[in-house]
Amino acid sequence: MGAFDFKKEYKELYQPGAAPSLIDVPAMRFIMVDGKGDPNEEGGEYQTAVELLYGLSYGIKMSPKKAPAPADYFEYVVPPLEGLWWMCDESMNFTRKDKFAWTSMIRQPGFVDQKVFDRACDDLLRKKKIDVSKARLVTWTEGLCVQIMHMGSFDSEEESISKIESYVKENGFVEDFTEGRRHHEIYLSDFRKTIPDKRRTVIRHPVHR
Repeated sequence: MGAFDFKKEYKELYQPGAAPSLIDVPAMRFIMVDGKGDPNEEGGEYQTAVELLYGLSYGIKMSPKKAPAPADYFEYVVPPLEGLWWMCDESMNFTRKDKFAWTSMIRQPGFVDQKVFDRACDDLLRKKKIDVSKARLVTWTEGLCVQIMHMGSFDSEEESISKIESYVKENGFVEDFTEGRRHHEIYLSDFRKTIPDKRRTVIRHPVHR
């Protein structure tokens, strides 16, 4: 058997169709980093956060090679990068990237508890001198959402968002953007290596009845 792949085992979470669909997202564990500003800024806060998230996530994955494995450890593929996005003082405007507030995050297996997380932070700080102070381990329940698979550039997301908004209205739901419930993106393609037209991104909006 190969390494456990969350994207393949939980297709309802990571493989929605091209039409909007309803999903009740269960509790999951994440390493999260909060920040503000343009994600495209070279060497900016967002890129630093992504580097931190991957450093911790791969450090945990590879930890049995250097020390006793955490209890209940299993071989797995590091889950995809995700992001929650909002504007602090205005409605969502994808042309004003400098005004973004965000939470960048990567899902963790269930065996990752605070002890495992703290050890990964200590290792990353000691070996690579990366500031780990902004990272936190969180168990987060997103709840009821509408999601869709967006194909293409991030700048063309409005097309997919319009489909979500139509589905929400037609099916008697209301979008529920509150603290912790935001515009949510899951990056199935490595945007550093994939041309914009080929990118696959899950877009998820929280709703209530």
